Parts: sequence; structure tokens; C-alpha cells
Amino acid sequence: MSSTQPTRIATNKLKTNPNNPRTIRKDQLSRLVKSLREFPEMLEARPIVVDPDYVVLGGNMRLKAAQEAGLAQVPVYVATWEEAKAKEFVIKDNLAFGEWDWDMLANEWDAEELDEWGMPLPFSKDELVEMSNPNNAETEHPFAMELDRESNYVVLKFATDIDWIQAKTLLGLQTETARRSNGKPWSSGIGRVLDGPEAIKKLSNAG
Repeated sequence: MSSTQPTRIATNKLKTNPNNPRTIRKDQLSRLVKSLREFPEMLEARPIVVDPDYVVLGGNMRLKAAQEAGLAQVPVYVATWEEAKAKEFVIKDNLAFGEWDWDMLANEWDAEELDEWGMPLPFSKDELVEMSNPNNAETEHPFAMELDRESNYVVLKFATDIDWIQAKTLLGLQTETARRSNGKPWSSGIGRVLDGPEAIKKLSNAG
């Protein structure tokens, strides 16, 4: 049986991998079961990968969910790889490459649906709803505002997108865009000086 040709195999013939390094919480499994019942075509697009002995190399959680969902058969790729390559696949298939654009998720996707689909959200659903508030929409303003010598300043640094999104929501920050002399965008970033007392008021109210 070729590793490039998908086939359908009874779920009771497939074996979960005892050495699978990935685990799933009970609530996450329940959501996956619900997803497969409502959207079984997901498995057609991403079949379970097994070795010639029908031990799962990729898709252990999907197999468990399919069995709990009562699916008699599932689409499967039978991979005839050597042991070293099979072990490599087990790890690489479970790696989460890349990062989520939380700003886009907050503005373009429904928070309730993201939660139901099992997205591991770093924010509460209420926070995501607030982030999608149209009053928080990004606008284009002068990128830099000159600092004067008579005032005191505090610079806040955010090393991660998640922290930055939280700060944008809490302080009402908007993306600032610098422009060339011809009016075209040059660069964008924080570039915004907040009124100190107003920022303190927002922080106090948030507490």
C-alpha cells in the first residue's frame, strides 16, 4: 500500500501510538469530537498517517475523536518510511511552526467560534470581543511626536505581540504610520505619546 495513496480504514483497526509525545486535555478532546461530528470533511482534507502496522504516526488525537464521534472509518495514509524518518515525522507533525496574528484574529474572527473550535486563546472571550470593537480600529496618524524638555516620560516596551495587543486595547492605542513626502506610507509602529494622567486613569479603571 503506497504512502501517497489515501484509503479508508476501520477505526477499530488503527492503533494509537504509545510513544506519541503530544497529549490532549479532556475538554479539548470533547471539542475535537464535536468538530468532527459537525465537519467530518476535515478528515478528508487531512487524513491520519499510519505505518504499515496501522500504528498512528500523525493524528492520534483525531483518531481518538473519530472513535468517540462514532465514525466507523477514517481516511488514512499508510507511510512506508524507515523507522528514523517515521520518528522524525511524529515530532515534526506536532510542532507548531509560526505564530498567530492575534490582532487579526481579534478583528476578523468571531471569539465564540474560536473558542468552540479549540483555539488556545491567550485572552478571555470578553477581551477578544473588546479587541474587535470598531472603536479600536487602526488609523493613520503622524508616526512621531516630538518630546519636549519640560515634561517627564516613561517608555513602555513590549517584547511580544500578545502584550502589545493587550496594551493597545487597555490604553486605546492605534497604529501610527509615517509618510514619505509623496504621501505614501513609510513605516508604522507605536510612535504615540500618551497623556500621562489620562493613561493612569485608564490603568486605574482597568484594575
